[in-house]
Amino acid sequence: MGAERILLVDDEEVQCQSGQHLLERLGYTVVTASNSLEALDLFRTQPNAFNLVITDQNMPRLTGIELAEKMLHIRSDIPIILCTGFSEVIDGKEAKARGIQEFMMKPFSARQLAETIRRVLGERD
Repeated sequence: MGAERILLVDDEEVQCQSGQHLLERLGYTVVTASNSLEALDLFRTQPNAFNLVITDQNMPRLTGIELAEKMLHIRSDIPIILCTGFSEVIDGKEAKARGIQEFMMKPFSARQLAETIRRVLGERD
């Protein structure tokens, strides 16, 4: 359980909706974006409004790693969890080398996500 504010980014609207529902049940305030450029604009205008960003990797325009790099350039301490169901482009080791706290392969359980969020946010306390 948590009370932090999360920006959830996935180009599949159903993933945004289900992720938002799950995270809100866990006590988080969730803002969703189904477009990586929209997410970047939102983050750029309110960089301190979020405690955590969870983003999908495979999206049009900006991939999750590209989005993360741009967000980290704006706010270097923002914790980011990168999720993917398929990626030959990046793995957990590469994600961490680029400043991303966690890398999760889909599908993952609600419990795995909840534990990962608490671990990432706990490292910030």
